[in-house]
This record gives sequence, structure tokens and C-alpha cells, in this order.
Amino acid sequence: MAKIVAGVATSHVPAIGAAIDLGKTQEPYWTRVFSGFEHSKKWMEELKPDVAIIVYNDHATAFSLEMIPTFALGCAAEFAPADEGWGPRPVPVVHGHPELAAHIAQSVILDEFDLTIVNKMEVDHGLTVPMNLLFGSPTEWPCKVIPLAVNVVQFPPPTGNRCFNLGKAIRKAVESFPEDLKVVIFGTGGMSHQISGPRAGLINSVFDKAFLDGLTKDPVGLTKIPHVTYMREAGAEGVEMVMWLVMRGALDLDVQETYRFYTVPASNTAVGHIILEPKVA
Repeated sequence: MAKIVAGVATSHVPAIGAAIDLGKTQEPYWTRVFSGFEHSKKWMEELKPDVAIIVYNDHATAFSLEMIPTFALGCAAEFAPADEGWGPRPVPVVHGHPELAAHIAQSVILDEFDLTIVNKMEVDHGLTVPMNLLFGSPTEWPCKVIPLAVNVVQFPPPTGNRCFNLGKAIRKAVESFPEDLKVVIFGTGGMSHQISGPRAGLINSVFDKAFLDGLTKDPVGLTKIPHVTYMREAGAEGVEMVMWLVMRGALDLDVQETYRFYTVPASNTAVGHIILEPKVA
């Protein structure tokens, strides 16, 4: 049977992708950021997952204000990098796992989560930057990917509790898939940041670090955080952290934190990263 063997959360700052693409990762400003992911790349190389479910948000590339699904599951065989205004990122095409994706869609929808099934979709930095951070810059991505896009751009986004329960339903779906697969699930976005308005550049390290603590020790407590608290404490874009709760819901309540990294700033954003695995008996 398929099994979710680990959960990963990481920011998906677009400037990180630009630093990779333009060969700036060794510049003094960026070495601090990229050094924090060296351990994680080695860990991922040893884990060798067959499939990564990547929870992210689209930034008006696959979707626009004309059509905004709350949850959209990519069921295609491949997903090309999106042109976000300056050409597609020079990263490999993302290859999907249509069989597992279709199985997840059926299981989750029958569990009364109204997913949008997407059979053609381009993926932007929200998905490809986390892949670079965990897989490096290979000529081909080393595993299949199932994208799950969450609306955190246009009000109302889903609640943390809804995201957490969706994670539970995804775990149930994965574990009922008959093929023997190792699956890792990503939550992406955040941490605290605001890109416009009087509070542009806001970073709240106290809130961010408490959220990281809660992922390990009290995920149910995190599900009770209302949207207004994310807005007040973590900035207008801080609500992206609800996507980390999809990842967390797909794991056991009792997990072990095997790695954590946090740094500020990267562009105008706090960068957070955590790896959660099943507890060793």
C-alpha cells in the first residue's frame, strides 16, 4: 500500500527562485538562506520518495479572479512551468501521477471535500521553488508530483481547520491506494510577510516560531487560529500558512521534528522550513 512517510513545510519566496535561476546562490545575501536547506536536500536524497504531494497556492497564473477554486487537485500527466511575466522558470517539466491523483480525488470527494479536478495546469514558483529547495536543480525531477492548489489569494480562504481535515482525508486516500509507494507531502508558503500597503515588509518572528512549535507539539491548536489573527500577526500574505496544516493533517498527531530552519529576511519575507517524520518507537 502507499504510505505518507514524511511531511515538509517551506516558504516559496519567488526571489529564491530568481537567485537560483540567475546563479546568485553563493552571494553573501543568499548563502544564509540556501545553507539552511543543505541538510534537507541530503535527507530527501536518502528518503527517495516515489511521489510528492505539494500543497501550494497559484499566483494568478493557472487561475485568475475569473475562476478561483478553493482546492484544486492536479490530475494531469505533466505540468509545465508557468510564465509569470518574465518567461517560464528554467526548471524541468513536473511529471504527475494521474492514477494516484485520480484515486485521491475520488476518495476525498466521497469524503465530502469538494475538490476541483484539474487536467491541464501550469505551475508557478509556489510549487517549483520548494522543489528546488528540497531536490536541488536536477535535469529531471526525481519523483512524480501531485499539485494541490489552495486559494489563499482571494477572500475567503479555507480555514486552518478545514485544511487540517483535508490533510486527514488525503492520508486516508493515499493509504487505500494499492500500489507500494513512498509519498512525501509538502505544505508551502509563508511565513509572515506583507507585500503591499502601510505594513509592507512586516515580519513577525515570534508568531512564526510559535507556529513552527505548534506544528510539532499542538497542531490542533493551530487549527483554531482565525483568519484575522494571521492578518494581524503575520501580514496579509501570512494566511498562506494554512497550507502547512494540510501537510500536518496528513501525518500522525504524534510526530518527531527532525529538522527546522528559520531566517529573516529573504526578499521581504520570513523563511521557515520544517521536516516532520513518524516517531521512532
